[in-house]
Amino acid sequence: MPEQKRDYYEVLGVSKGASDEEIKKAYRKKAKEFHPDLHPGDQQAEAKFKEVNEAYEVLSDADKKARYDQFGHAGVDPNFNPGGGFGGGFEDIDLGDLFGSFFGGGFGGFGGGGQRRANAPQQGESLRVRLTLSFEEAAFGCEKEISVTRNEPCETCSGTGAAPGTTAETCSKCHGAGVIRIQRGGGSFAFSTTAPCDVCHGTGKVIHSPCRACNGAGSVRRQKRIHVTIPAGIDDGQAVSLRGQGNAGKNGGPAGDLIVLVAVRPHPKFQRDGSTVYMVQEVSFPQAALGAELEIDTLDGKVKWTLPAGTQTGTTFRLKDRGIPQLRGRGRGDQLVTVQIATPQRLTPEQREALENYAAAMGDSAGRDGKGFFDKRKKKK
Repeated sequence: MPEQKRDYYEVLGVSKGASDEEIKKAYRKKAKEFHPDLHPGDQQAEAKFKEVNEAYEVLSDADKKARYDQFGHAGVDPNFNPGGGFGGGFEDIDLGDLFGSFFGGGFGGFGGGGQRRANAPQQGESLRVRLTLSFEEAAFGCEKEISVTRNEPCETCSGTGAAPGTTAETCSKCHGAGVIRIQRGGGSFAFSTTAPCDVCHGTGKVIHSPCRACNGAGSVRRQKRIHVTIPAGIDDGQAVSLRGQGNAGKNGGPAGDLIVLVAVRPHPKFQRDGSTVYMVQEVSFPQAALGAELEIDTLDGKVKWTLPAGTQTGTTFRLKDRGIPQLRGRGRGDQLVTVQIATPQRLTPEQREALENYAAAMGDSAGRDGKGFFDKRKKKK
């Protein structure tokens, strides 16, 4: 039995009625929690990370979310057909289809429901690759080339699987369906099931002269360099979809997609939440007390910034339009600068004396062993 998927809302830790913004915030939190860069070599964390991205891919898409809410995981299955149903009376129901739809094809020898013709055009599988970017590359966008190994149509047989000059024949036993119907029981207990055709082995066609280049598969494995345009503002855990760059389709069907999952390396100074950039700026006590003209780091390089006199540690200032460009939008976010007053750990005798004089002027008690300036003066008398 295939592993049962968890409810997507449960994966992200939100309720079914959660808003788009709540889903987005929950996704970012989970993606950061299980990011592979924070858990190198941890396969369980990597599996959680993929599960979180799969859940967000569905719940962030209005159409997919609506189908999921109505039909569950089956609603976002590419082969799902919500228009199907029981067209006639009970005598028209194939028990193999019935049990297959209830039990996912895993009930005894019954086949799955809604069998398609095996030689009908089928879309190729989508591929997923992970691309690691620097903080700046994700912020401003970039051009990348990635290497992908995928199935491509065989050039020798043009994807037919048959040797040049020959053609594949439709299987005479299953008439191209790839499956055969088997009648079981008798009388009022008669029912039918389906099984893969034993002549064409479920392909729906018979190739008498297979192509030597692909051994009749119709596709070959090749490594391909693919150009990817990363949009400005993309965030960690988001993805870029390249249509038609996945595995080749079958029987003339379209190729699948290539999903490029983006991972962003942490920055030594900056953190981000959406389009907002956060940083901590250390200043000295005299700078905070008296004010100062400083140069601080931004994504655009160093900029001049005036620190107001009397600034307290923990105060946050906003630098407008110095954050991350809006993804597929206009404008930029802001940079929030939180001031942290640095306490010197080593003082020269002159510096210590200056601070003690300042403490005395302010009426503060300061010095070694908890003894202040005036305590020391009294001791000397």
